[in-house]
Amino acid sequence: MTTTLIHIAFALAAGLLMTRVFKALHLNFPDVTVYLITGLLIGPYGLGRLNLPGFGFSSLEAVKALEVISTVALGFIAFSIGNEFKLSQLKGIGKQATVIGILQAVTATVIVDIVLLLVAILSGGKLSTPAAITLGAIAAATAPAATLMVVKQYKAHGKLTSLLLPIVALDDAVGLVIFAVSFGVAQALIAGSVSVVALVVNPLIEIAASIILGSVLGWVLTKLEELFFSNTNRLSLTIAFVFVTIAISQLSFNIGPVKVSFSSLLVCMMLGTVLCNLCPRSGDIMHRADGWTAPINVLFFVLSGAELDLGVMSNVFVVGVGLLYIIARSFGKYFGARFSSKMTGCDDNTCRYLGFTLLPQAGVALGMSAQAVSLGSTDGIIVRNIILFSVLIYELAGPSITRWALTKTGDIISVPKEKTSHERFDTPKEHRKK
Repeated sequence: MTTTLIHIAFALAAGLLMTRVFKALHLNFPDVTVYLITGLLIGPYGLGRLNLPGFGFSSLEAVKALEVISTVALGFIAFSIGNEFKLSQLKGIGKQATVIGILQAVTATVIVDIVLLLVAILSGGKLSTPAAITLGAIAAATAPAATLMVVKQYKAHGKLTSLLLPIVALDDAVGLVIFAVSFGVAQALIAGSVSVVALVVNPLIEIAASIILGSVLGWVLTKLEELFFSNTNRLSLTIAFVFVTIAISQLSFNIGPVKVSFSSLLVCMMLGTVLCNLCPRSGDIMHRADGWTAPINVLFFVLSGAELDLGVMSNVFVVGVGLLYIIARSFGKYFGARFSSKMTGCDDNTCRYLGFTLLPQAGVALGMSAQAVSLGSTDGIIVRNIILFSVLIYELAGPSITRWALTKTGDIISVPKEKTSHERFDTPKEHRKK
């Protein structure tokens, strides 16, 4: 217990202090990137190698021991993204977000599939067809956490931002379906048989069950909020409910051949969506919850950086295929978003820069790659290592690219440092006056 608490305190303090170091060195990176770099520095491939008690993580197992923090952080991030699905705001962009969210994910998958299937043919068996198809499916996933943190840090607001957050949220649902179908095909190629239940039924049930569960819990939370008149009590109730939602979404069970499971991201997102549409005080609740979760988000990104396995850099084949994966996925995300946004009548700036904001990839992709280990010792490890390598690149470069794109569209406007610092610590009352 003592070691765990020291690890948490050290990771949090290191992440925050490193932002001051970068600022003093005039290195203008988003805080997300700084936290990730901090994690690398204090992780098993940095300070952790010194085996100093409490200072750094000496092994990946030590980082995974704090996995519950990452799970909670992702739940709250999804809850915050759900707040962007206000029906009054979605009337104008709902159709655009849906079309773009689906087409950009499918385009990325198709292009990565084509490139890596060619690699599979030319590599003489080093990369198998099932592994290539699985990697193509994982390409659809986008990291909502890094995107949301950049939007919040720089207070981005505008046409691109309004469209981006619903797309990132929808991307998880689309990615889940694509991965389930493609992974089912990959398993069928290995086993020599096709399971319609695993291929179609299970992923659709997971999405439907997640939406229903999140909606019911959101309605219950809204009704319970009416029993309290203190903002502090409402915040406490909201936090408790997000914790319960995350816990319930970890459950799974079988009904005959059908597996019923939930996506914690989708469940928490629906919780936030229902709350923001039914509860008149949701704006104040969300504002207070953001302040409460700030240190959890810092820990999440520092731990994500510490968990990145630099050992994959020693495998030339993994690095080579990883670079092809990154190039093909980036190409698919960019042109898929550009084509679909132009097709739905978005303005020129959105068409030009939206694809750049969809590049970050992290937690969801890592979760999919962990599931891909079941392909077999060789294929599963190759998929896992390639995704680890790509996440390392995407996580370090993605937030800066997102900030650049939002700046180019005018959604991020430079403000004096004093104003930025002051606004970060506004009280809810001051926030409402604005």
